[in-house]
Amino acid sequence: MGTPTGRDDTLSTLVALAKDHFDLTAPGDRASLQHLAEQLLALDLSDAELERTASQNAPLEFRIAAKLVASRRRMLAIRQPVRVAVVFAMWGEHHRLQPRSATNPNGEDSLRVKLDQLAWATDGTPIDWTLYAVDDGDPHHSGDLASRIAAEHPRGGHVTVLKLADAVPTDSGPLQNLTSADDSRKGGAIVLGARRALDDGNDAVVYTDADNSVHLGQIGLLLEPFVAQRAQAVWGDRKDPRAVLVKQEARWGIGIKVLRHMQRMVGQEIFSRGIGDTQAAFKLYGCELLERILEQPGLYDFSFDTDWMLAVLTRDEAYEQVPFAFIDSAAESASIVQGPMTTWETLLKGLVAAVRLHGARHDEEMARVIDEEIGSSADLDTIIDHLPPQLEHATNEQLGDRSLMSPAELRAWIRERKQAANTAGP
Repeated sequence: MGTPTGRDDTLSTLVALAKDHFDLTAPGDRASLQHLAEQLLALDLSDAELERTASQNAPLEFRIAAKLVASRRRMLAIRQPVRVAVVFAMWGEHHRLQPRSATNPNGEDSLRVKLDQLAWATDGTPIDWTLYAVDDGDPHHSGDLASRIAAEHPRGGHVTVLKLADAVPTDSGPLQNLTSADDSRKGGAIVLGARRALDDGNDAVVYTDADNSVHLGQIGLLLEPFVAQRAQAVWGDRKDPRAVLVKQEARWGIGIKVLRHMQRMVGQEIFSRGIGDTQAAFKLYGCELLERILEQPGLYDFSFDTDWMLAVLTRDEAYEQVPFAFIDSAAESASIVQGPMTTWETLLKGLVAAVRLHGARHDEEMARVIDEEIGSSADLDTIIDHLPPQLEHATNEQLGDRSLMSPAELRAWIRERKQAANTAGP
């Protein structure tokens, strides 16, 4: 371990040498991060000291490495065998699944990277793991590509590739409400992967995204509450002050505050509990709870997260939130390919459907405004670059307070914006 003074000097050096950027497509950045994490593990710092150093304006690479160290320590503390499944959906992932090259500038080599990250996190532990890569009806055949990559990888035996198109239509099970893979927008693929993981005898299911935005070396942050505290739902939280978040929110206009105001009014059951990150693709569900959720899932699109969360909250199930590190992988994101407002339309309308399905507490007047005024993503396009004066100075904590701007006021403002857009023409 060395002397305290020696450790302090080494720690200061590691902070000084750490990078303040991280490129998800760069193998060198990934190797540098893992090396830094291993150096920090060797220092045997206390959790408090590591977190304190990471919070003191440390470079980005150091702060991510601190999360990996915390996760790895928690993994090494687990003594009982646990089988964990990691599920992700694939649609249009043919670029990010492959390495970066001159002809594939956004390549992240993501399947190989996930395998290596999970192997690092679980080395020397009683954790058995499987990656479930689920093709969500991808016209670019991500499933076939994932199968070829897994077949060539030394850890490819840890990969199960599924295709939603092979599972629907069906007259039974959690996918019986889908007539084809085209009816799914991520949620159907996650449901399929989760159902298969439970059938295979896994104790817990983690779901993530197909890209490298979440370093899976952090899986111990989710597993520790599940194993030690027996929490059946553990949700990653990017909004926690202790989280590490690099997100390109500039791709949205100033009207994003309007959408969040609407979202928080409808999602009172969620947001009133201090849950600020519904869409984080880093969540764990224990098998017992997930069996009940999959008895009758309500949504198969991007809003399935809120469907599952409301199933937990309205049943008074215990849950935990954990901060983690997330780097936005925006270049090939579905919200870019399909359009950000297409995603937001799905999220808002899905949230309305979910709160009604679960009988969750919500602002019904606001829900009706969404029903009646948001006919398509084109309606959201008319407001995303505008902001009503009532919300100009609103803090994130104030959003969702109907006294700030009521549903009736929002309805009138939305109609004004749509009328202005129609008058302006193409």
